Amino acid sequence: MVREVVDILAVNQIEVFYHNVIQVLKGVSLEVREKQIVSLLGANGAGKTTTLKAISGLLKAEAGMVTDGDIVFMDKRIDRDLAHKIAKMGIIQVLEGRPVFQHLTAEENLRMGFIGSGGEKDIQKHLELVYGLFPRLRSLKNRTSGFLSGGEQQMMVIGRALLSSPKVMLLDEPSLGLAPLLIQGIFKIIKQINEERKTALLLVEQNALAALEIADYCYVMENGRVVMDGPADQLKENEDIKEFYLGLSKVGSRKSYKDVKHYKRRKRWLS
Repeated sequence: MVREVVDILAVNQIEVFYHNVIQVLKGVSLEVREKQIVSLLGANGAGKTTTLKAISGLLKAEAGMVTDGDIVFMDKRIDRDLAHKIAKMGIIQVLEGRPVFQHLTAEENLRMGFIGSGGEKDIQKHLELVYGLFPRLRSLKNRTSGFLSGGEQQMMVIGRALLSSPKVMLLDEPSLGLAPLLIQGIFKIIKQINEERKTALLLVEQNALAALEIADYCYVMENGRVVMDGPADQLKENEDIKEFYLGLSKVGSRKSYKDVKHYKRRKRWLS
């Protein structure tokens, strides 16, 4: 009998150092299951992006290294593998800031994401799937990428990742710098990718409310550690999450900047 894979990605007590000196992650563990959206929340500097890069193998390009623990994907340890090998296995990271090849057209950028050996016919099939999700990109396919808006570039980099048919997609701050209406559209498509293509997603996002709305499970990071985790619908009702990440007090009113001392004092529960 073939064993059904449930946890396709497991990060087990990893520690990460940059330049063998600066420790960023201090025993981080998390799991991503099949067809699941997992959200990773935390303030700037908590270690969220480093966690994604540890998984995708991109740490090595920044003099970073997993020095303890391990990362397992589909029952295979990957934390010692190079980024291109991890990508071929089916883990693709969409980097923060929407990096694009600015002098290439939108479709040329999309094609850069293809990982396969099926030739032009296979590429066209994958392009049609992307254009089905992002109809706007079809009309922009011959536009130089550097002239696209932020929202259009975000659609393009997500579409570029999809051309490799990932089993797990790592999304780093997809809402960064976008208007609220565009953020709604991007998150709707992220949910659609998960439901229609059965792609598991690990989502790093500062917009905690938007992330919790679409996630199945959530981890909260502070100072290089996971300090809380649980089903997203439960964390949305947690009073500390409401206060520290959704900006709401117990009575539902918005927190004021005047409360910063109170915020720092109470946040010792995360230490």
